Amino acid sequence: MTTVGSQQARRPRPGQVEGRVALVTGGTRGIGAAICRALADEGADVAAGYWRDDEDVEKFLTAMTADYQGRRITVHEGNIGHADDCRRVLGEVIDRHGRVDILVNNAGITIDRTVAKMTDDEWHKVIAVNLSGAFFMAQAAARHMVTRGTGRIVNVSSVIGETGNIGQVNYAASKSGLFGLTKSLAREVIFEISRAGRPAGDGIGLTVNTVTPGFIDTGMLATVPDKVLDRLRTQIPVGRLGAPEEIARVVCFLAADASSYITGQIWAVNGGLDM
Repeated sequence: MTTVGSQQARRPRPGQVEGRVALVTGGTRGIGAAICRALADEGADVAAGYWRDDEDVEKFLTAMTADYQGRRITVHEGNIGHADDCRRVLGEVIDRHGRVDILVNNAGITIDRTVAKMTDDEWHKVIAVNLSGAFFMAQAAARHMVTRGTGRIVNVSSVIGETGNIGQVNYAASKSGLFGLTKSLAREVIFEISRAGRPAGDGIGLTVNTVTPGFIDTGMLATVPDKVLDRLRTQIPVGRLGAPEEIARVVCFLAADASSYITGQIWAVNGGLDM
């Protein structure tokens, strides 16, 4: 005989972001795609940003639509390196979904070159996408979220932003810049919400945090020689590369309503690389 209590015990628990709308830039491949899946797993409708040369878009959309029939999944083309495109994409997602509850600034590029050989264009392109793009997306999202009184912004940085790396001064500078962006914006959105008549402490709040992945097994490492990867593994205390899903798990945690007491923080997910 089944009791009411046991029926309730077997009922699936609502996801961490049940009913929320999440926009993930660079969301159709690698870490971004894993974040989209994790958010959908936890109950969110998902809008994935991409750039026009992304060959994975149709495959991503087909798979996500088939796997998450109870969720609304959309894709949105835009160049995160252009401020106007950032604002347009966010507006497009709001038009399609009605709002944006969660922004994940995941889009990023690398153009590796030593300082002695780096061109002006190679510097500016990486900064424009990885840092300026995150700023313009966050700026537009914050305006929308402050009006609504709640929201989550999660930036995806890199361990390279903490340690630096030969041949990646542009990438390291852009990823390190996200730390200051995160901490300053976390303070500003609370100030703006209070000024809008929604005192800090009400509801789930509006938080801004950053995740710093270590060396993750994605397409970004596909061109790295095996000997170099083997040497990298010896430097990582847990002895292996990370999986995209391990980054996505932390992003979901920070995006949850229940994480309202965490803001302005830098979360390292790197196998102990920078202990």
